[in-house]
Amino acid sequence: MTIGDISVSYRCMEDVLLVYLAVLNLVTFALYGADKRRAKKGQWRIPEKTLLILPLLGGSVGGILGMAVFHHKTRHWYFRWGLPAILLLQAAGAVYLLAR
Repeated sequence: MTIGDISVSYRCMEDVLLVYLAVLNLVTFALYGADKRRAKKGQWRIPEKTLLILPLLGGSVGGILGMAVFHHKTRHWYFRWGLPAILLLQAAGAVYLLAR
């Protein structure tokens, strides 16, 4: 394998990661909106565990935006403080990996 092949491989991995994060954040945002709509209608709700796991998997921006746009889960301390904490940890991890 040549150096050129390795750089192409890393670029491909970066692209896959960006697509993964974009899709996950869109899904997380949409689920926060869907859960808020269901709450207003008294319908079956999305479990809080799901709404917390998605930000842990990389959807923290979508979760924070979903909380702000839909005014959803803003009274729960573990959402209000947990999602920004998750985002900060993910950002710190990204900076660490990029600085290596």
